[in-house]
Amino acid sequence: MTTAPLATTPVYERPDALTDVPTHYCPGCTHGIAHRLIAEVIDELGVRETTIGVASVGCSVFAYRYFATDFAQAAHGRAPAMATGLKRVSPERLVFTYQGDGDLASIGAAEILHAAARGEAITVFFLNNATYGMTGGQMAPTSLIGQKTTSSPLGRDAASQGSPIRMSELIAQLDGAAYVVRRSLHDVVQIKRAKKAIREAFEVQQRGLGFAMVELLSSCPTNWGMAPDEALGWIRDAMVPAYPLGDFKVPEGLRPARKGAHA
Repeated sequence: MTTAPLATTPVYERPDALTDVPTHYCPGCTHGIAHRLIAEVIDELGVRETTIGVASVGCSVFAYRYFATDFAQAAHGRAPAMATGLKRVSPERLVFTYQGDGDLASIGAAEILHAAARGEAITVFFLNNATYGMTGGQMAPTSLIGQKTTSSPLGRDAASQGSPIRMSELIAQLDGAAYVVRRSLHDVVQIKRAKKAIREAFEVQQRGLGFAMVELLSSCPTNWGMAPDEALGWIRDAMVPAYPLGDFKVPEGLRPARKGAHA
């Protein structure tokens, strides 16, 4: 007696908005998760042909290879300025930047603050892994107090090196910022919440409500000197207490706003 082969139903496929190429990211890095979430939302919104991404300088410098959308490469820290120009000359396009913490919070701090203050109708995805990933793991503006890096081998000292900059809290104070939230990529529940926030950030732009930013707490196992699973635990145990998850600014009408900053 022969048995008919079992029918299989795909449950997990590559989004059309992602190219079919291997990425250069280190094993365990959550940039890949962020890429997939953004691509899934682009597909679900049906905007792949009208979207323009702007790649920053950092680990995500080759993002234009991985998204099957129009893309531009900005100079270090200047992604918001390039996105501003693209959106102003093509207001019908959906424009987003993809930036790390060194790019956005250090050399690009003025760019992001003024883009938000002007209320530029762009969407910013900010990957915060508390280190300079591409250049060898130096201390970043987001590195935690006591965190050891290649440029703070004894641990970040607030007295001599300052305290971490909480960009979401800072940008949410600006009148031009319409949507500012912080999510994480350290477990399935948080990943689902991150995808919802990514969709909402794009919807803010589609509705012409102003500047939108989603900060995503991300892992860097290589520069943290941890195994991938340990790095996810470090996000949960060390980064989340320092960078509380939640909504810092949500426009009325997008959805009912939650009280407080914690998710």
